[in-house]
Amino acid sequence: MTTVSFASAGGIGTITLDRPDAGNAVSLDLARDLHDAVLAAEADRTVKVVVLRGAGKNFCVGGDLKAFAAQDDLPTHLRDVTTHLHAAIVAIARMDAPIVVGVQGSAAGAGLGLAAGGDFVIATETARFVVAYTKIGLNPDGGTSFLLPRLIGLRRAQELTLLNEPLDARSALEFGLVTRVVSDDALDDEVDAVAQRLAAGPARAQGEAKRLLRSSLDESLALHLEAEAAAIVRSAERPDAREGISAFLEKRSPSYE
Repeated sequence: MTTVSFASAGGIGTITLDRPDAGNAVSLDLARDLHDAVLAAEADRTVKVVVLRGAGKNFCVGGDLKAFAAQDDLPTHLRDVTTHLHAAIVAIARMDAPIVVGVQGSAAGAGLGLAAGGDFVIATETARFVVAYTKIGLNPDGGTSFLLPRLIGLRRAQELTLLNEPLDARSALEFGLVTRVVSDDALDDEVDAVAQRLAAGPARAQGEAKRLLRSSLDESLALHLEAEAAAIVRSAERPDAREGISAFLEKRSPSYE
């Protein structure tokens, strides 16, 4: 991997988009490398939480428009890019590990989709979010058209998408697109603090919980209650459940696997 890096330490896997000079724009190489990094994080049994960051001034400015413009066959190129990008996004969504996204600078286009796909999204005060696609004659990808209506509502998603209205960090927080907003110099510390807290938790139960929350938007109450019941039985079969209950009754901090 040359455009995305992956490192693991202390139960935290960190995936970094690493094209800072290009604003971490999504090229074909970056899409492939991101998929590989996510699969590496998924395969690493020590990873209990994944942090997704962008190197440099921006989280991700969206698609690599210079590469797009250089293509003789743009449709085929975009098919290749989205194949790998979307495979990475699906893998992120299915992971047990919660995803903590740190956003600085611009999160545009596919970058907005990547940010929206996190379980915790922490943005700096100067971060900016924009859908961007229709401004260049394209439609959204990267999960943007799926995630935005679920996070901020259909009407707001329509406005941001069709008018390309930019969103500042405070508005993104108010809309429900991000979880927290911090000062620019506090981003690293806040991302690390959240990641450390999650890494100390019951990984499999957290995975069950994140999947239940996401699936609740697409299921009936009856089907979802069945899913909850099946998930809590699976959780109860694991040592973490016994440890959590014992720790609560004994008034001590739990020690999860």
